[in-house]
Amino acid sequence: MYANTFEILMMVALGALAGTGIGLLIGFVAKKQKNEWFVMSRKEHTITIVLVIVFCAICIAGLGYYYLI
Repeated sequence: MYANTFEILMMVALGALAGTGIGLLIGFVAKKQKNEWFVMSRKEHTITIVLVIVFCAICIAGLGYYYLI
């Protein structure tokens, strides 16, 4: 299926937004995320950043796959 630039950018934007929300929520539920960034340890920073990046990639890939079906 043909996708124009706007549709691709929309999938990336929505996937990044959803992935960020999911990653932060999972980090908070797993007690690896605190309310203040500077209170967290370096390990907790790394875990939070990895969770956000991974879930952003998953959401963007999922939206792209859903669009191509």
